[in-house]
Amino acid sequence: MNAGRAVPWVLAVALPLAFVSVFFAWPVASIVGRGLFPEGFLDVAGIVEVLTRPRTVRIIGFTVGMAAAATAITLVLGMPVAYVLSRLRFRGRGVLRAAVLVPFVLPTVVVGIAFRALLRDTPLDGTWVAILAALVFFNVAVVARTVAVSWESLDPRQEEAARVLGAGPVRVFLTITLRRLAPSIAAAASIVFLFCSTAFGTVLVLGGARYATIETEIWLLTTRFLDLRSAAVLSVTQIVVVLLLLVLTAKVRGRTTAQHRSFATRRPRRSDTPVIVGSVLTGLALMVPLAALVERSLRVAGEWGVGNYLALASTGDRNALAVAPWQALGNSLGFAAAATAVAMLIGLVACILLSRTPRSPHARRGLDLLDGALMLPLGVSAVTVGFGFLITLNAPPLDLRTSPVLVPIAQALVAVPLVVRTLLPVLRSIGNRMRDAAATLGAGPWRVIFTIDLGVAARAALAATGLAFTVALGEFGATTFLSRPDAATLPVVIYRLIGLPGGDNAGMAAAASVVLALVCVAVVALVERLRVDTAGAF
Repeated sequence: MNAGRAVPWVLAVALPLAFVSVFFAWPVASIVGRGLFPEGFLDVAGIVEVLTRPRTVRIIGFTVGMAAAATAITLVLGMPVAYVLSRLRFRGRGVLRAAVLVPFVLPTVVVGIAFRALLRDTPLDGTWVAILAALVFFNVAVVARTVAVSWESLDPRQEEAARVLGAGPVRVFLTITLRRLAPSIAAAASIVFLFCSTAFGTVLVLGGARYATIETEIWLLTTRFLDLRSAAVLSVTQIVVVLLLLVLTAKVRGRTTAQHRSFATRRPRRSDTPVIVGSVLTGLALMVPLAALVERSLRVAGEWGVGNYLALASTGDRNALAVAPWQALGNSLGFAAAATAVAMLIGLVACILLSRTPRSPHARRGLDLLDGALMLPLGVSAVTVGFGFLITLNAPPLDLRTSPVLVPIAQALVAVPLVVRTLLPVLRSIGNRMRDAAATLGAGPWRVIFTIDLGVAARAALAATGLAFTVALGEFGATTFLSRPDAATLPVVIYRLIGLPGGDNAGMAAAASVVLALVCVAVVALVERLRVDTAGAF
């Protein structure tokens, strides 16, 4: 490659690296440095003291145990759904797919309030069971979609041959199908564990300080006690776990990217009835918390009415809010649109790079490192990132502490990994042969990218845009630090409402949650219409 052609690729590598370095690595390193190196050297005694506290041990154990239990339950519920979505063709299949996906794209604050509405006045309200149920509710889509992408690429003739030779359905699944799906199942499990162990909004709403996880404890230590040392120790612990999970996920994902063919679905057989019924029941169960949320939003002083929705134009009981929820929704939409534009730019450039197969082993390792770096914001505390923004971006030339641009940048950090995981499988499915053929016919590098890469990935890019928008719309962890009272986002306003006394404020929170959920569902419906079978896990 000559120098002229190398320059665009160097700039393409520099863009995502600069974004991650300035807006992720720098703030996180600053927080960690202030906590672990208070006097300029590593405070080993302080680290040991924090990690051996009874509360810290209890919180780490609760986080790991809750994430492991939620992952196991999610696999049990998601596997039948993955089979139905990847193998069978029946009326209502698209509705089931949407019903499973909707919880994943709902803002975490909305999920927490939905379960509070569902479990209110029951013995489960405010218990760890509510948190576990909410985590499963949120992550069934991850298993269903991740495993379904792999399942639909498996040639069914091996299973059919085993049945002809007398093997029963259970034996066929255990000896053939499960073995072939093992990498994708392991990848789905690691992603679910990652999401569950770093959950913030849902756990904060349902558990508070009583059932704290590492993520919510970092928030409490940072915002209420200003204990940066303890928060930094927990952040480093979380980062180490995330890195291990990302390495595991990268390895198992590498085994599943070789197959891209999707086999035709078939009509259900009688033997498929149990798995179809189970999948439909799972889909219906996922709708129950949302139905409870709607019911709560329509109850005003014990009677049915739309008063809670009318109150969204106000600033709450005794003007408790700085902005009305409707105005906060406008703020959220504007921030999410800006965040989506940034996430798509960074994600698309990164995917074009990562989809190439360089000859040099050093270049391949470099691309693997870039892929891992782009995934890190999914697992590092958004609270740490948000607080790090305030500490690091407070002096020229990046004095952004009072600027509203920090909110969409923080939201884009969370959205970029999902954009990459959605687009990268599509671009990798193209292969270098098609690009090489176009180059041989005289197409330059830019024309190859626009006509082949972007042409093939156009529909997937539109779907990734919708997904990034919904994720940015519901981001809560970093936004709690960065949004100004006069430009608060709707998730922040909802959380403030549930922290205020009075049934009127609780009803407004439920109504605002329904409005936010409806916006997300509308975007998900558009994503489903643009669905590409070779798209990624999300």
